[in-house]
Amino acid sequence: MSGLEPQRELEEAAALERRRRRELLRRGRIFNARIRTIGIDKDALDAQVKERKIQEAAEKAEHERFAHHMKKNDKLMCLLEERQKNEIRDINRALTEFHKNFQGPETRREFDLNDPQALKKDRPARVSDDDPRCTVSGMQKFVGEDLNHDQRMKFQKEQIREWSLQQQKDLKNALADQKLADDLYDKFRIELDRKIMEEQRKEEESRRAVCTATKNFNKIQVAELDHKNELEKAQKMKDDMYEITCLLRGDFLSENPDQAIGPGGVLVDRWKGMNQEQLMAIREFQKEQVLEKQRAREQERRRDAEWDRQRVQAARTQLLWERHQQRQDQVQRRDLDAVNAGLSQEQRAKNIYLKEEEYSNIPTEEFYAQFNTTTR
Repeated sequence: MSGLEPQRELEEAAALERRRRRELLRRGRIFNARIRTIGIDKDALDAQVKERKIQEAAEKAEHERFAHHMKKNDKLMCLLEERQKNEIRDINRALTEFHKNFQGPETRREFDLNDPQALKKDRPARVSDDDPRCTVSGMQKFVGEDLNHDQRMKFQKEQIREWSLQQQKDLKNALADQKLADDLYDKFRIELDRKIMEEQRKEEESRRAVCTATKNFNKIQVAELDHKNELEKAQKMKDDMYEITCLLRGDFLSENPDQAIGPGGVLVDRWKGMNQEQLMAIREFQKEQVLEKQRAREQERRRDAEWDRQRVQAARTQLLWERHQQRQDQVQRRDLDAVNAGLSQEQRAKNIYLKEEEYSNIPTEEFYAQFNTTTR
């Protein structure tokens, strides 16, 4: 036992020394503002930095792609402008060629006034009788001057012969067409007349059959009507005889009092009046109704009186209960006021104690210096 105790003490001293050394190292790390990491999530900060770099790289790539598109669009715009300039140049060249080839000075309306070759291109004043330049004011052609008389007469005769032959041919064709049209019209009229006659014959036969059927039907109807009238006349005579017999033997003419009583009550048109027994029974029933009504009124009066008594009793009970409730509220109010007054005094005494005794010690620098002296 004596040999183990020094060994244990040495081990405890070594452990205490190691703990003290670790504490000093930990204190140096914690209180050193340069290497202190308490309160900082380094992994999160590294993730944020990485995410920021990725975002910057994406933005840079986006800017580069946008710049590439801008360069491409600029190059395309330059090509389009160059193409437009070439097209305008080609259009102007084609327009100049068109003016040169198709809109020269000789195409103008007033070119004959300014033509340097006008005398070389000039024609005689009169070429022939059909020259359109031979107007009345030109005095190149006069009335009665017929230079082409023979040729004109020959042409007119040939024209008249052609007209005559054409008219004969047209007349022959017209007569042939008219004859063909007349033949077709005659055939059409004959066929139409045949169809009309056939329709008239069928209509006449139908009308004759309808008239025969109508005549037979009317005969049958007349016979049935005569038979029906004879039956109705015989039935009417039989009913009249039965009605006369019933009236002669009935209760109305014999004044039977039972004939005024029907299944639904008294028949007014047959009622002859009540006898003395019926009148006495009605008077007795009326007296019983009067007595029954008086008893009902008395019961109603008693019931109303009972209801009034109960209403007054309930109102009195309600008034007494309200007064009792008011007295209880007053007692509770006084008790609550007393309790509040006691609590107010206690709170005032507690405030005085806290102000004069509890909070009288003001902290000094020594009080604050005892904090933050260890890492634990």
